Amino acid sequence: MLKTCFLSNNVVLCFITTKSTTPKFNNLNFNQHSLFSISLRSFCTITATSKSESESESNTHPFSVSYLINNFGLSHESALTAFNSKQVRFNTPDNPDSVITFLQNHGFSHSDIRIIIKKAPWLLSSQPHKRLLPKFQFFLSNGVSSSDIVSLLTTNPRILRSSLEDRIIPLFELLSRFFKTDKDTIVCLIKHWTTFTINPYHLVVANINFMTDFGISGSTIARLLRSKPFLICSKDLIKSLEEVKGLGFDPSTTTFGHAILANNCTSKNLWDDKVDVLKKWGWSDEDVIRAFRCRPDMMLTSVEKINLVMNFWVNQLGWNSLALTKRPHIFTHSLEKWIIPRAFVVQYLLMKGLRKKNASLVTPFRYSEKVFLSKFVFSFKEESGYLLKLYEEKKKHAYAMENNGMPFPN
Repeated sequence: MLKTCFLSNNVVLCFITTKSTTPKFNNLNFNQHSLFSISLRSFCTITATSKSESESESNTHPFSVSYLINNFGLSHESALTAFNSKQVRFNTPDNPDSVITFLQNHGFSHSDIRIIIKKAPWLLSSQPHKRLLPKFQFFLSNGVSSSDIVSLLTTNPRILRSSLEDRIIPLFELLSRFFKTDKDTIVCLIKHWTTFTINPYHLVVANINFMTDFGISGSTIARLLRSKPFLICSKDLIKSLEEVKGLGFDPSTTTFGHAILANNCTSKNLWDDKVDVLKKWGWSDEDVIRAFRCRPDMMLTSVEKINLVMNFWVNQLGWNSLALTKRPHIFTHSLEKWIIPRAFVVQYLLMKGLRKKNASLVTPFRYSEKVFLSKFVFSFKEESGYLLKLYEEKKKHAYAMENNGMPFPN
């Protein structure tokens, strides 16, 4: 009897033959011989080669990685990223299961939980009754409903990672000075939590106090907090306030807030481009400043939109571009849905002599649709049928373009 061993594919194989000659492996019938093998895992512990160690690691995931993949559909890469960045650290399902139960008990559906965990896998490592429950209780005690909490936190769960005492409550007390209800404060806080915390807390406090001392009304500050909180958290806020005031805006007016927004959301180069376009259509620098003071958000209109409105107003209607300096709000309306339908009605009235030639061209564009139809369509009984048809046809054309995926310039 002869025992022969050899290494094949990192596995030790041993054969026992009854002859002393070397076995012929090509004709070897494994059912007729005794085969002894050592598993790859055992062999790796004996040989400890770097290759086998690497292969073993690649085939074994940490429990938390597998949990994210199997339960929440995270990609292998995303789950590993969460693990490597130490967002998730658990070796049994006990803690993550307790988090899921906690969320379910607070009104989160299965789809809500999948969404929130994909955005914030670190929640699964939280201690729900120690870290999460006090924050939920704080939100509920300040007038936010359970359904609101689910909606807000599913969209932006980042606030749950911060300290209630050291971060959330101080910011809540700061912002509550400008909102009518605590619920409004909480909603703003959760929606814009990243913006409020990306900068040092002392900067946010200093900027808000400066705005108050600068004479900006509480309602204007509240509006900016709701819509564009990044302005209030900006390191250049003081410079921006001084620039807007230098353009002749009164800090105590609501227009001042719109001017801050337009000034900060438009780079100098883009601002100059818009001024150049307006001047090309006959405006002076003084006209631009006057129009901006009247309607600051007109400068948020794109260069393309300005050109389209001016081209329609001047070249198609034959009207004077300077008329728009008196009512620059027209630039903020939709060209297809608002300007064109009304313009054709006004043009028809002028052509028929139903509107005085020296009457303001821009006044009809300031009213709501109901008031516009009452004043410029239904008040002309003999022509009202045609005017209404003309108006509605132009609006239908605008909606047809939109439904066909043809966007309008902003």
